[in-house]
This record gives sequence, C-alpha cells and structure tokens, in this order.
Amino acid sequence: MRHKLQVVADWRGGWFSRADALCCGYTDSDIRTFVRTGAWTRLCRGAFMLAEPDGDQALWQTQLERYIRMSQAVYHRLGGRAVLSHQSALAVLGVPVSLLDLSRVHVTRFSGHGRTTPEVVQHVGVPPVREVLTIRGAEVMPMARAVVEAIRFARYPVAVSVVDAALHSSRTTSAELADALTLFASRTGIRTAERAVHFAEARTESVGESLLRVVIAEHGLPPPVPQAEIHDSEGQLVGRVDFLFADWRVVVEFDGEAKYRGTDGAEAVVAEKWREDRLRGLGYQVVRVAWRDLDHPAEIVARINRAKALARASPGVVPAAAGAG
Repeated sequence: MRHKLQVVADWRGGWFSRADALCCGYTDSDIRTFVRTGAWTRLCRGAFMLAEPDGDQALWQTQLERYIRMSQAVYHRLGGRAVLSHQSALAVLGVPVSLLDLSRVHVTRFSGHGRTTPEVVQHVGVPPVREVLTIRGAEVMPMARAVVEAIRFARYPVAVSVVDAALHSSRTTSAELADALTLFASRTGIRTAERAVHFAEARTESVGESLLRVVIAEHGLPPPVPQAEIHDSEGQLVGRVDFLFADWRVVVEFDGEAKYRGTDGAEAVVAEKWREDRLRGLGYQVVRVAWRDLDHPAEIVARINRAKALARASPGVVPAAAGAG
C-alpha cells in the first residue's frame, strides 16, 4: 500500500489527501497513528506528506518545500475558486521566500469573499485577477503581481531580498514590477514595495547578499559592484566576488550556510582560501560576512572601513582589472 500511496504523492507533487489514503487502503485510524508517530506529516486540513529521511538539506529549504506542498493542497481543496497568490505563488514559482511568513497559505479568489482560517488567507480579487500561470498543477498569480502583493506586508530588507530573487530568476522584469506597483497604488505597504523595487539588483544571488546590500546602503557606503570579476595582470580570471568596492580595493563575500555544503566541501574550502590569497596578493582586502554578522550591521561597516584603510596603506600594489560579472 505504501508504494501505491507514494505514486499518488509523487503525482501530486509530494503530498496526498485523506481521500487518497483511504483509496489506497488506509483507514482514519491508520492516518492518526502515522501522524502521531511521525511517519506522515500533516500539512493542513485533509492533506499530508510522507516523512522524508534526514538529509544534507538546510532547515529553511525543508520548511519551504513543505510550504509549497501545503499551498498545492489548499489550492486543490478550493477546487479552482481561487489562485495561489502572495508568498504562496512565489514559493511555487521557485522564489526563495523563507524570510516571509509561511504559516498560512495565501490565495486570491476569482470572485466573492472567502473565509480566512488559521491555515489559509483568502484575499478578495481587487484588482481583478485577469491572468494566471499554471505551475505544478496549480494556478498561481503572475510573478510581478505576486511579488508586490507579498512585499507590501514585509520588512524592507526582506522585501528587497524577494525582489532581488524574482529579478534574478529572469521570470519578471523591472518594468513588469513597476506596472504591478500601479495596481496597488495608495494601498497599505506600497511605499515599502516601491522602495524595494527601486533598490532591487538582479545580479544578487542569495537572500543573504540582498540583506547585506541593504546594510551597506543604509550605513552610507557607496554601492559596490555585485558579482564582479577580478583578473590578474595577464588577464586571467582570479575569481568572481559577491561585492567589490573597486576604488577601495575591498572585496566583500557573503558566506551562506550552504556555500561549502556537499561531498566536496573540504576541497571547496581549500579552493576558496587559495582564491582569497591570490586576491590579497593583487592588493585587495577581503571581508567575509556570515548570517550571524547581519545582526550586527555597524560591525560589518566598521570591518569594511578597516579593510579600506588597510588597502590604502599598502604602497606599491597595483590592483588588477575588475568588472561586473
């Protein structure tokens, strides 16, 4: 029976309903037992997923995948009366929204009002829903509108991370986001959304880099070049760095928790150290920032300024050419 239910869950995208379980020969008593023992995980009313073995996946990735399945299950339960919207649409579209509130699924109804519950927020279709996408068997709001819907209720740094990720995915453009902003003019949170869209940078490659960009800007530092390529005197690529203050000869790297994850993690650490030594040899100072450092933004800025002073105090070093990646 387990194999049959696994096939159903795979077909649905990793989740199954109570009705699916009953059709596969399980009983309500079985369901309660499996949920209690942790063999199954309850996603929302009437929807479950099979427990997965622990892997090398980060906690936020596990939580996001669970949220995607929960969103699909809610969409299926509503039977086409609504479209996934806000962060639920973005999650299904592949945008990393782990810093947004993922406690409830967001949908926008095609018409009328729906009941909001502890599991689902049902939004009225104002402005009307005129275009939808079908992803993973569910209808979702187009990317640009979903971005604006979600970030209107987010803190500014989080809003920036969402817009950066959406642009980096190449599934929306700055022009489309600007058009989506007009749909919600004078609505709650629109100023935050406008600021985030204006500040967005498609070359930013992670949520942590987005948050670091906000720290740099809000402390009065000039905007660094993201994903800059640095070459040696012979034109050979030394490395592509997260951020470069070219005039200061300062490189800033964000070390995400998954940067060295995997079977070749040790080799990656060695390669990174070798690259950093070469950058220093070319006259660059390197500042590394981790997630925990984001709680102390003033210290990040102080470290960048110290690196700037050290670079300027290195006479006779000629920096190599650098450019945007």
